[in-house]
Amino acid sequence: MSDLPEASDKPCPQCGRSLPTSAFHRNRRRADGLAFYCKTCAAARSEASRRKRGIEPQRKAAVPVTDGLKWCPDREQIKPVEDFPRTTNASGRHSYCKPCHNARGRETAQRFYGGTREYHLRRRYGVGEEEFQDLLAEQGGVCAICGGEDPQHLDHDHRTGWVRGILCFNCNGGLGQFKDSPESLARAITYLRGTTWQRVLIHPGVFQMCSPTRGRPPSPRS
Repeated sequence: MSDLPEASDKPCPQCGRSLPTSAFHRNRRRADGLAFYCKTCAAARSEASRRKRGIEPQRKAAVPVTDGLKWCPDREQIKPVEDFPRTTNASGRHSYCKPCHNARGRETAQRFYGGTREYHLRRRYGVGEEEFQDLLAEQGGVCAICGGEDPQHLDHDHRTGWVRGILCFNCNGGLGQFKDSPESLARAITYLRGTTWQRVLIHPGVFQMCSPTRGRPPSPRS
């Protein structure tokens, strides 16, 4: 009989054993869909890394946690699973409840990026606050569309991800509602020009409200 591992086995470079695929965590980013190290070795490496960085090990719940509940190590409380953010790991929920998860996210953003705004700009648009301010200065400090003061929304092409300019809330939302379609925006302009009621001089000092497309005054209000 051959001593070769079965096709379903996977070697772990840490412990050198060939183990069933069930002994490895899932990792969709890898070609085989499995983590590099087996679960036991991955846990040991994570614990060693936490000790090296001076991070205290997570406190375990003093009593068994039943179905529908989950332990939050930061609060040291057992809470309903609905209080934990969803994720793609095996349990389907993050390790910390929503308030603790958010607090940890803010702390990480502050530690690595100097704040949540810098983190948001870098992660989503690939620029930082300094680049944002430079672009805003090039626009004269106003919205690139309406000219409103103090715009705060970085507009980008949703197909390419390229930054286009800085807009106010209304202009940024307006482009989104029109799905960045020049054709739809052009039709909207044509519609406004063709249906907006205008004052038309019919006699010296006498004006009438008319529609450019209909040529008649609006119906009187009741």
